[in-house]
Amino acid sequence: MLRYFVVFYVLFGSLFVEGMWLAQPGPKYPPTKGEVWPKPQIEVKEKTFYIFNPSQFKVKILDQTCAILTDAIARYSYIIENKLGAKTRDIEPLTLLSLSTNNDTYFKGHLNELQITLTSPCEEYPYLDMDESYNLTVSSSAKLISSSIWGAVRGLETFAQLFYLSDDRNEIQVNETVIFDFPRYKHRGLLLDTSRHFITLPNILKTLDAMAMNKMNVFHWHIVDDQSFPYQSERFPELSERGAYDPSMIYTKADIERVIEHARNRGIRVIPEFDVPGHTGSWGNAYGGMLTECYENGQVIGFGPMDPTRNTTYKLLRDLFKEVQNLFPDTYFHVGGDEVELECWRSNPKLIEYMKVNNLTASDLHALFMRNVIPLLAKTTMPIVWQEVYDEGVSLSRVTLVQVWKYNWITEMINVLRTGHRVLFSSSWYLDALGSEWKDYYAADPRQMVFDVTGNETLLADIVGGEACMWGEMADDRNVINRVWPRASAVAERLWSYQDSMRRYKLSRAPSEAYHRIEEHACRMIRRGIDAQPPSGPGFCVV
Repeated sequence: MLRYFVVFYVLFGSLFVEGMWLAQPGPKYPPTKGEVWPKPQIEVKEKTFYIFNPSQFKVKILDQTCAILTDAIARYSYIIENKLGAKTRDIEPLTLLSLSTNNDTYFKGHLNELQITLTSPCEEYPYLDMDESYNLTVSSSAKLISSSIWGAVRGLETFAQLFYLSDDRNEIQVNETVIFDFPRYKHRGLLLDTSRHFITLPNILKTLDAMAMNKMNVFHWHIVDDQSFPYQSERFPELSERGAYDPSMIYTKADIERVIEHARNRGIRVIPEFDVPGHTGSWGNAYGGMLTECYENGQVIGFGPMDPTRNTTYKLLRDLFKEVQNLFPDTYFHVGGDEVELECWRSNPKLIEYMKVNNLTASDLHALFMRNVIPLLAKTTMPIVWQEVYDEGVSLSRVTLVQVWKYNWITEMINVLRTGHRVLFSSSWYLDALGSEWKDYYAADPRQMVFDVTGNETLLADIVGGEACMWGEMADDRNVINRVWPRASAVAERLWSYQDSMRRYKLSRAPSEAYHRIEEHACRMIRRGIDAQPPSGPGFCVV
């Protein structure tokens, strides 16, 4: 009888046998070897492979060069030689290749060189519309070609990810490969909150290293908030003196310049956010008069958003923003505008009278404030705002980016796009969601969402990208790295890689091959000093 036969199937690394789940030995998802994350647009990989020996390999620059390129070559040369899970001394010398390799029909010899052709002069800083495309051919004489320094840097990251150790761990191997690659979205960001918990400079630099590994190109620095003001202003030193958690928990001008330079060398933009008028409690420690007194039963119970009727508030913001814009070279500046406590404004007797005289609501006050603040930015600076600013009807320029983060995000995106504005998407990518896994972030694609509802492809180009957001309430210097990685890697791949497979097969989850590829990628990050958490369950990583 059929019921006496043992029926089993393999699912998620376990066997289901006669009503019992039996754990299987080994990793839940065995890692791939030499597979790239995020997945390139076009990749043709052969079974044939080459052996890499550091002493026999050289890099040639055939055209344009600059310090960014030479620094990247040195960085990735070190990574290939030292960060593959074995010490260089453990790799057999070229003259002592294993017999199994010599007899392997797929063995094609040795990787002798990488020729880099950068066809245009280097640009000083990365920017929104930069070219990040590259072509890479791996053979005995590998070739990397790009018209942009930023594409060359992306190509070197891909090149480094193609290497892997042989099964006996005696050789570094790389398969014969041809890649044509470029990003789907031009803005691929990570927001890091350094106010709720102070994040030290070494961890910020590690975050940038991890972003480069995942081809993310925008570090959205949510540097201050209600809880603390760690930015050290030269013009207004009292803000951090009284607003930081501790005198040791500040970011000096030198610190910020180091972050910007570290990011620049990896093709990453640094965009500061100074969120106003809400989320400004820490500002009040030094300048209490700029905040609104909140009332209950006729008594002051605390302070809320900035007072939108005080001219001194706008003067301070103008001078502070000028200083910050002079320090951060990017042309975009995030002025926030989210989660304003309108009830505080509604409770304040002075503002009640102001609204009555001017026939305004509390929402109108919010719009008034943002209309006054955005022009304080330099004429060459382009604003980013949270979606509430758009929702309040503030007149925004065509170049303004509206960051969508709340519920009903598809309707919100469509509304923003149909009024001629550009969108940054974050709603599905909040990394502070406890219990979420990388696979929960993988399937979300903002352009696909909008197209599925509207069928209108002309709207899609104005979705310029998105950001994973790591808010800091439950993340500090001890856990922030493994809270972000590799979950943000899922966002990075959605923003870089081609989406056709997701669209064609109507997938609501990551494809099965990604489960294996992200195991390799998480281990790759660990080997490079990024303490990524296990992606999907039991496994191992040889460091």
